[in-house]
Formats: sequence, C-alpha cells, structure tokens
Amino acid sequence: MSVSCTARRPFGGLTEHTAIARLRRLLGAIRYDYARCESPGTPDDELVSAVASPYRSVEDAFEGLRDLEALLVARGDRRSVFLTVYSRMTRRIRAGIDRGDFENPTWMRAYTVAFANYYRRAFLAFETGDLDAVPGPWRIAFGTAYRGDALVIQDAFLGINAHINYDLALTLRDVGIDPNRPTKYADHCAVDGILARLVDAQQSALAAMYAPGIEDIDTGFGRLDERLSLFGLTAGRAHAWRVAVVLSTTEWSPLWPVAHWILRTTATGWAAFLRGPGTDSELVARLGRFEREGMDVTGSIETLRTRLDSVD
Repeated sequence: MSVSCTARRPFGGLTEHTAIARLRRLLGAIRYDYARCESPGTPDDELVSAVASPYRSVEDAFEGLRDLEALLVARGDRRSVFLTVYSRMTRRIRAGIDRGDFENPTWMRAYTVAFANYYRRAFLAFETGDLDAVPGPWRIAFGTAYRGDALVIQDAFLGINAHINYDLALTLRDVGIDPNRPTKYADHCAVDGILARLVDAQQSALAAMYAPGIEDIDTGFGRLDERLSLFGLTAGRAHAWRVAVVLSTTEWSPLWPVAHWILRTTATGWAAFLRGPGTDSELVARLGRFEREGMDVTGSIETLRTRLDSVD
C-alpha cells in the first residue's frame, strides 16, 4: 500500500508578525481558568459503567464508543459531538483492518485499542470528578461540552484537539513504531484520509445547519473553519509521529518528561485558544445567538450523526 502523508505547517501562509502574535496568544491562553471546567457534581452511574472496563479489541472499542455516544445523545449531553466523529472513525479503521487495507494489521489493532483507551480513561476521570487525572486539553473539552455554552463546532474540535494533539503521541509511544517503521508510518498516515473525510462531512453538515441564521455562512463559516483548523488534523498527527520517532531513537530517558510536558502544554494551549475570544469572536457570537434562538441543537446533532453515517 502506497500512502502519502503530508503535514501543513501550523503557521503556514501567515506573516512572521501574525505567526508570532498567534503564538503569544497561544502561550498566554495556557493560563486557563479551570474553574470553568468542573465535572458533574454527581457522577452518572450508567456513563461510569460504560467506560469502567478497558477496551480489549477494536470491536470492543467501537462498541464501547458507540454505546457511550448513544447514552450521551439520549441525555442531550454535548460530549456526544466529538464521539460522532470518533466512533465512526474507529468503525472505518476496523473495516479497513478486516479488508486488509493495512500492512501491519496486528499493530493497527493495538494502536486503535490503545488510542481509544486514552479517551476512555479521560472520560471516566472527568465523570467521576477525579480532575487531577484529566489531562488539561480533555478537561477543557469535556467541561465546555458538559456546560453546553460553546458552539457545536467548538465542541467537535476541542475533542479532536485533545485526542490528536495529546493522546496520539502517547499511544504511539505505548505501541511502538519499530520494527517495520516505514510501513507502520504508511498505516498511520492512511488514517488521515479516513479522518479527513469524516471531518469534511461534519463541517459541511454544520455549515448547512447554521445557514438559516447566517446570511454569509459560506464566507463566515469558512473563515472560522480555517481558524479552528490552525492546530491541524494532519499536522497534529504528523507531530505525534515525530515525537514517537524522537522517543524511540534516544536512550536519554529524561527526554520523555520534557516531551510529555510540551505535548500537554501545547494541546492545552490550543484548547484554550479555541475556546477563548481569539477565535473570531464576532462570528462566534453570531453563531451562538443562532444556536440559542433559532437552532434545534439536539436535532442538529442527530442530523450530523446521520450525515456521518453516509460517508464512504
């Protein structure tokens, strides 16, 4: 299988001045007010039960994510938004493994299961109030979605940021990238296409949902999408691989805590930037008013799920 894996530079196309300004904004956002990201006062026993046991196989991971998504949707809990993409990505990876699309199927199974367990552990810790065990980017993502006071598109990208820009490098460290590094890299990159198709469908569906309330939705939503995508899907996955390469080619063990700190700090900073006023505040305010006053958010999320189910 021949796969190309290209990564956009995080600040590609920006002037040096603008890039520095955004970097400063990112670093300043790291000092986030976590008091806004409290977990539920009383854990939901059914949700806790759904994520209490580790996933053991790709099938187990998919079924667990699917069942958790259904529980969240039934509760009107916007933590389900990220799962509309993630559960379907896991289903498509499972199908690809079954079809023989990957050159290292055993490794892909371990990779997919380990990745899902990072999400499961973060969700469990947040739901049970063990906030010290919730990584910063996930605390912002879960706290924001649980409150339901951001945009649906922000809920989606906050989850994507936490899982790709934080969890993925840890997953690659756990499962290893050797032997057969080149073919494992190709398998890793093959997931980019699956994720890209799902996110493109998600963005098209969300734009259609907002269209009745925003006259210039194509221009406005495209601008917001560009800003939200600055932290990058492909770029984030490429960065995770680079971190794994560094960790696998050095015997200097103190490097790992440094790399871990950088991962956590960067992903948390992006989450704070995405959640904060720097994300095209005027357009966000307009979209927010429409969500509150003219949009059936619960019905829209169900429409989004249906749309994603139709992606090839």
